[in-house]
Amino acid sequence: MHTIDIDTVEMTLDVMKYAISRITTSAPDLGQPMRESELHALAGETITPEGIGGEKAFQIFRDILVKATVPIDHPRHLAFVPAAPTRAAILFDLITSASSIHGAYWMEGAGGIYCENRAMDWLISLTGMPEGAFGVFTSGGTAANLSAMVTAREACRKKKNATVEKGMILTSSGAHSSIKAMAKVMDVDVHLVQTEDRMTGIQLQNALQALPSETRKRVFAVVATGGTTNAGIIDDLEGIARICQKEDLWFHVDAAYGGGALVADSVRHLFKGIEAADSVTIDPHKWLFSPYDCGAILYRDPEQAREAHQQEGSYLDIFRDEGAKGFNPSDYQIQLTRRLRGMPLWFSLATHGTDKYKWAVERGITLARESGELIRQESHLELVREPSLSCVLFRRKGWKPEEYTRWTYENHKAGLALVTPTKWSSGAGYETVLRFCFINPDTTQSDVRSILDTLRD
Repeated sequence: MHTIDIDTVEMTLDVMKYAISRITTSAPDLGQPMRESELHALAGETITPEGIGGEKAFQIFRDILVKATVPIDHPRHLAFVPAAPTRAAILFDLITSASSIHGAYWMEGAGGIYCENRAMDWLISLTGMPEGAFGVFTSGGTAANLSAMVTAREACRKKKNATVEKGMILTSSGAHSSIKAMAKVMDVDVHLVQTEDRMTGIQLQNALQALPSETRKRVFAVVATGGTTNAGIIDDLEGIARICQKEDLWFHVDAAYGGGALVADSVRHLFKGIEAADSVTIDPHKWLFSPYDCGAILYRDPEQAREAHQQEGSYLDIFRDEGAKGFNPSDYQIQLTRRLRGMPLWFSLATHGTDKYKWAVERGITLARESGELIRQESHLELVREPSLSCVLFRRKGWKPEEYTRWTYENHKAGLALVTPTKWSSGAGYETVLRFCFINPDTTQSDVRSILDTLRD
């Protein structure tokens, strides 16, 4: 497999030419998804006994398959939570793979883990968590939230000497879908505080008091949100922290999307209370300009995470030996095998400096505010709520759900933009609305205007 021949050299050159071209463009084509049958008809059989050769396989990818994907860093990709990895981070993602470093244990990956840890130092500093707090990089927010909640449950069981009782987590109805998903994996219940707006400490206290006494005993953690995916809403972190401290509950903040805004002076005050969290999730592949996949889980007391996650096995004993001592990332989250997801973030931070990161995040916040003003100027459009962080929710007056969907597909097919509808509770029920999420600093006000123009009669 590792034999170097002329075909391998030519394939390597083709791949590198493509990578350079892709990295240097700021406006890639907005690809179109295709049905699997259509892709198969165009690509043919690619996995064969003899192989089709690297050049042919790459040609199929370049000329057919990649065109059926939507680049997350397109400046008019404003759906979901897009991404805009820096060129430095993308380049170092190539280095991360080419270096073949296993990032689970210090014995194998010391130099790479050192890089990750310096990036983690910076993330910890953004939260204001106390000395001794630390964390690890994960595959994303779901893995980070799951790692945090497993740690929380084990810490609770140790404190209460309980091993059988089925646990319960409290969070808001506006929390990310991964909270329910990871609760299902853990076989714990989720009780929702019914609000899609800002969950307050008072609402949390009322929800706890409304639980039957036996159910209340099962609660071991509260998940607050530091920037909801749908609308950029930040919960009352300070008030929730006080309730968690009073009730002796684990306080977790899911800031997977919004955590990047901790670097922005204009909104940092909205996160007051995050420094009191027992754990925090931040996804650098969202608003900190890293490639997929790169999440992070930060712990106030990392030792609690190590006690919950450290794996035992005779073949792992060497990693505990004095000669192999060091920080072992796999001891602090659910995965054993792991790549060095934090290295591209480290290289990008080292290359650009943290001031450039601050500028790029502030740019997304500014774009959201400017877009809100543009929407106010249009009589046929209406803001659903004030822009929050980099999210803007707005409606096209008089439109029904199917009109929003049709508009989305038309703009995507035309190669203009990918903007998708969402739902928002308007008091009388859920209504379909439009949503912008600004991450890419290359997005311009002109881009926004061109999209809004398609909403005219």
